[in-house]
Amino acid sequence: MNQVLCGRGYADQILGILNEAIANSTALWDYKPRTPAMMSSWFDAKEAGKFPVIGFVDAANKLLAFGTYGTFRAWPAYKYTVEHSLYVEASCRGKGLGSKMLAQIIAHAEEHGYHNLIGGIATENHVSIATHQKLGFEPCGTIRHAGYKFGKWIDLSFYQRLLAGPQNPIED
Repeated sequence: MNQVLCGRGYADQILGILNEAIANSTALWDYKPRTPAMMSSWFDAKEAGKFPVIGFVDAANKLLAFGTYGTFRAWPAYKYTVEHSLYVEASCRGKGLGSKMLAQIIAHAEEHGYHNLIGGIATENHVSIATHQKLGFEPCGTIRHAGYKFGKWIDLSFYQRLLAGPQNPIED
């Protein structure tokens, strides 16, 4: 397994992972599959914000998992806080890739001077919650009935991990 920065060349594989999660889980709260045009816009936003898309690939360059982070809220005072997401290809779940990916997201965000890393997780997703807690995330709030999918209301729990950066925060 190798770590890569995923550019647009991985868009189809990322799209496949996301659409499987949309269809079969509450990891994504979309109802309909995403399209290639949506992926293009997604990559545009990542590039504009200088946000990474980190992946793990096998020897055949098949994407096994990916993670990213981006803007938490659009106002300037939130510039040191980012919200992350990570996804593991269905056949690779339960093998520790989520923890490895989250560790890479933490390291990248810390290296780039962020102070607060946020994860929004469906409260029913006990595996993701355990992974986050194992890597030092703490619960910081739950929004009850935040979403409706698969015929039921879903609570959204937020987890955060404070990072060391930045050394000299500024207001600008």
